[in-house]
Amino acid sequence: MERRTFLQRIGSILAVLGVTEAQWLTLGNRYYQALAQPSPRKLALLIGINQYPEIAALSGSLTDVELQRELLIHRFGFQGSDILTLTEEQASREFIEAAFLDHLGKQAKPGDVVVFHFSGYGSRVKLDTSPDTMHNALVPANVAQDTQDEQIVNYILEETLLLLLRSLPTDRVTAVLDTSYYAPSTVLGLKIRALQESVAKLAAEELDFLKQLQTQKLLSTPIVLAATSEPKQPAREGLFSGFSAGLFTYALTQYLWEFTPATTIQVALSHVENSLSKLGSKQQSALLSNKKNQDIPSLLPDSVNGAEGAVTAIEEDGKTVHLWLAGLPPQVLLYYGVNSRFTLATTEQLVLRSRTGLTAKAQISKIEGANPLQVGQLVQEAVRVLPRNINLTIALDTGLERIERVDATSAFAGFSHVSTTVAGEKPADYLFAKLQEIPSHYGLFSLGGELIPNTTGEVGEAVKLTVQRLAPKLSTLFAAKLWRLTENEGSSRLPLKATLEIISGISPRVVMQRETVRTFKKSVQTRLIASLPTPIVPIGSRMQYRVENQSDRPVYLILLGLNNNQTGVAFYSWETPQEPNTADTKPLLKEVVIAPGKTLTLPQTNAASQWVISGPASECEQQLIFSTAPFSETLAALSTVKYSTAEQRPISPLLNPLDVAQALLQDLHNASALKTEMNGTATDSYILDVNNWASISFNFQVV
Repeated sequence: MERRTFLQRIGSILAVLGVTEAQWLTLGNRYYQALAQPSPRKLALLIGINQYPEIAALSGSLTDVELQRELLIHRFGFQGSDILTLTEEQASREFIEAAFLDHLGKQAKPGDVVVFHFSGYGSRVKLDTSPDTMHNALVPANVAQDTQDEQIVNYILEETLLLLLRSLPTDRVTAVLDTSYYAPSTVLGLKIRALQESVAKLAAEELDFLKQLQTQKLLSTPIVLAATSEPKQPAREGLFSGFSAGLFTYALTQYLWEFTPATTIQVALSHVENSLSKLGSKQQSALLSNKKNQDIPSLLPDSVNGAEGAVTAIEEDGKTVHLWLAGLPPQVLLYYGVNSRFTLATTEQLVLRSRTGLTAKAQISKIEGANPLQVGQLVQEAVRVLPRNINLTIALDTGLERIERVDATSAFAGFSHVSTTVAGEKPADYLFAKLQEIPSHYGLFSLGGELIPNTTGEVGEAVKLTVQRLAPKLSTLFAAKLWRLTENEGSSRLPLKATLEIISGISPRVVMQRETVRTFKKSVQTRLIASLPTPIVPIGSRMQYRVENQSDRPVYLILLGLNNNQTGVAFYSWETPQEPNTADTKPLLKEVVIAPGKTLTLPQTNAASQWVISGPASECEQQLIFSTAPFSETLAALSTVKYSTAEQRPISPLLNPLDVAQALLQDLHNASALKTEMNGTATDSYILDVNNWASISFNFQVV
């Protein structure tokens, strides 16, 4: 269908006069409603481009399309025939715009759900009409036109895309843009999805199309989810367990698999940003709401529960199934082991037999009386099996000379539980590289290129000496990696709710709240105090956690954390001594236990055990880990270090983080009721039962 004919057929579209980027990059509370509510039809156009002519290839855009497609089909009820995908050379400017008009514009009717997704490069370009302004644009597969006179680019302006979305005759339009527009001159760490800004001219056809759209009237107000919120923030893609993907797409789709949204948009956003932080990126997604902190009703039908994946195929024997497991937390997927178990909605259990990337094979553990398996059935985590031989993996930057990489490999080999790889070849946790501003310095970086504080060597110092200085830091970072592997807020069957509060005035002020979603299906979560995804806590604030145990069993609690990606902390429940402490008296620790149906504040509210936020400014990540069995080994590990009376604060430095993290995993393993049943697995693995443990993560900024 011709563009002009299309525009005439659908009526007028409002001109985009005075619309700012912040206004249109908006996530309204209708996002989940658009995906989840019944409608006459659900249509999607998914675009992913890895291979560009004469430009460095991306790696994760096609996976993004697959992640989005499987989510829409299995989680939100889209029909495969209503999802159109354009990948690689198919995704030219002409094809993208034609597909939009034909697949979405021609078919969409009032009340329909429409999803548009783009993964690929973005850039900025000048227009003759505004030579002093750079305009954001998506880069299609046919980047530029061949011409002898001048360079012409085939970019699709962000404004064009917005107007196309607004042209649709339904108010349930959602777009996901996993791209960015600003490319720094040098890039360290994960690959970014942005090209240097272009001084070339935009194709005349694109400008003509834009002019047509600008003369029309508005039919809908789309919701746009952008991978970055700041103009100079890069959207990054990561290397995972056998595949690459956009960090934003992976974090967003993983959240939507596991969680049944019944909360504010800011809570959803904080989950996504929490995941991005663990993946080594500080990018903040533009998931903004016009009505900040507005509560929204339950947006998924009661019959639809969260899941870690779905059955995608059934083999002829009827006992072996293929699974798609994009609902597992990203940091867990790499280590998700054979013999892990999943539960079907019909209560049969599946036992994991093999896994490659996001796909796996599993077998039914009990055949007698089982209902026939069906493609599309959701699967929920029941037992997590993790290997005991986990390492902290350090990627060596390709900017290092060969002899530097050899020396670094040799030096890191001196640490137990540390392995190395060349950056970009295998999944890694951190990056060892030269400082860009001082090339004679080496340092340890996050995968997003952020320098870990206090990890740089001296000027001109040998690689081996710099690496040897990292010993305490590596131990702390490895410990944090281990306790992050316990995160299971989405799959735990212990009904627990934890709220982080600032003690202020008459009643505490809520900072953020987390709960095990499969046990609080009807709950409406408390509003956040800030519109930012990562809450801000002022220095000097008095803090506490309020923890609610709605189970019929007592639960035990441990708190571990990481400040500024470098310093470990823990909650210490000091036992009040019978006699005053002396310098030689060893302080005692006791278990933190919450009785069934009771609520506990942590620390207890009294002057002697206040938790006051001290400076300097920092980024705090804290993990609340719960178990139905005592943390005997964890407490023993915490008690092995001698603390002075002055250090007996509730949240204090963790002096032996690795010992504590390993003891924690052993305690959770000991709490599992399935150890005896899975003896062959238990010798070289940790076995964690979702009925016996919960692990919830909190991230906040101290300023």
